Amino acid sequence: MASPNGNVELEKRGNIAIVTLNRPEKLNALTPDMLSTLEEIARALDADTDIRAVVLTACGEKAFCVGADINIWSALQPLDMWRTWVRNGHRIFDAWATLRIPVIAAANGHAFGGGLELLATADIRVCEPGATFAFPEAGIATCPGWSGTQRVVKLIGSGMVKYMALTGNRISADKALQIGLIQEISAPGKACNAAIALAEKIATLAPVSVQLTKQLIDASLGINSAAIMEGMAGALAATTADAKEGLASFSERRHPLFKGE
Repeated sequence: MASPNGNVELEKRGNIAIVTLNRPEKLNALTPDMLSTLEEIARALDADTDIRAVVLTACGEKAFCVGADINIWSALQPLDMWRTWVRNGHRIFDAWATLRIPVIAAANGHAFGGGLELLATADIRVCEPGATFAFPEAGIATCPGWSGTQRVVKLIGSGMVKYMALTGNRISADKALQIGLIQEISAPGKACNAAIALAEKIATLAPVSVQLTKQLIDASLGINSAAIMEGMAGALAATTADAKEGLASFSERRHPLFKGE
């Protein structure tokens, strides 16, 4: 699957999927087409019961993603920024953040603005030694728009996000590892390989256990907690003898005899 201009690619290798931003000449800046394709891929992967882990990465040596393409969003009218650009980005990034399966992001280079917000949707993040991370929006008179002030705060705390967003200062890979934004720094040029290795290890484990554990951890942070609790409760209830009795009594048009089993 790819966007019409080939800027987002999906590859499947056995039980893992590799999603690649492929616009290195523009430092993988996100366009509306790329966002739409990211959403399509997220929905498809969530429904694919064969996939056990996803790697999210990018082409090029300089940048994972420098955020939204400024030439596109700067031309929008204020109401269109709200109606489409910001709201669509939130919906799409939320789809990635709430995927049923684990996502490992490999930052092959810099992650700025929306690129850092996309990186934050992953469950585990790996980066190159030379990668840097920043919220530069105030320098061009705008604000983080795709949950930088929300999701990233849950990852690294409000003080660090304020430091980054209010100054525009970049932080290094070492600092990102120290504060928990990054979980592993790879050897030079090996971030994607390191992420794939993690995905392959996850894919050898019990998939239902992995997915339930991911959701339990997310629920502890208030992420999609209502759907997680109701989904788990419904699944548990469906395994009981009472559930079978309930369905049987309905089809047989009689009163059920529940035993609490």
